[in-house]
Amino acid sequence: MQDIPQDALIEIVSRAGDAILEIYSGDFEVLDKADQSPLTQADLAAHEIIVQGLAAVTPNVPVISEESVAPDFSVRSQWDVYWLVDPLDGTKEFVNRNGEFTVNIALIKGGQPVYGIVGVPVQDCIYLGNVQEQRAWRYARGNLQPIKARQMTSDEQNLVVVASRSHGGQRLEQYLDQLAERFAGLTRQPVGSSLKLCTLASGEADCYPRLGPTSEWDIAAAHAVLKAAGGEVYTFDRKTLNYNSKASLLNPEFIAVADADYDWWDVLPPQPPQG
Repeated sequence: MQDIPQDALIEIVSRAGDAILEIYSGDFEVLDKADQSPLTQADLAAHEIIVQGLAAVTPNVPVISEESVAPDFSVRSQWDVYWLVDPLDGTKEFVNRNGEFTVNIALIKGGQPVYGIVGVPVQDCIYLGNVQEQRAWRYARGNLQPIKARQMTSDEQNLVVVASRSHGGQRLEQYLDQLAERFAGLTRQPVGSSLKLCTLASGEADCYPRLGPTSEWDIAAAHAVLKAAGGEVYTFDRKTLNYNSKASLLNPEFIAVADADYDWWDVLPPQPPQG
């Protein structure tokens, strides 16, 4: 796939966001999926818009969406390029009506996100990242504004950490306590959904440790935005997070960082606390 249909993708994400907001503004039913995660009409409406839109602009590129059944690994392991979609990340934020939910489309090539688009319907903005060009943007009111993750200077600076509004627990608290000992100060910034990685990409925070389960579609689009802005997502065995490399679509625990050139392993706690 040579050319990424950026304008068409912006339109698809915008239409999905509009459909979500229409449901968000009224009463809606919340169902429980098999894993006990919430599902709403908005998830399904956005899914239909995105899948149909991608089929129209890239008919030969397969799609994996959270709201569809993923092909068996024996099939998808043969794919070099595919779309990975989370039509509504942050359904808990949607249900709680705090606005921190997103629409996510990632292009995966060779096990890595190479392009990502993250819509934030309530903010009427879209984050985009082209990893090959090493360029990331924030699209709002018809304008593309470049964004760049901020660089680390030393462990003498104050570290800004983004954390989940809906997930955490004692292990995360212990990890943050250990992290605070390694820097001059630590500020915690609660953020929901894939906005956490976009917050890193836009220069507003330094790292995001995720202790607990996530799926590949939860972070792929924002991972691409972060990579394009100068950051990265690492597993705790110091490897770059890969996609479509195993039968399960669950991610290992990870830490996302704004500055991929900084020697994080020199200052990070060696391993997160065991559960």
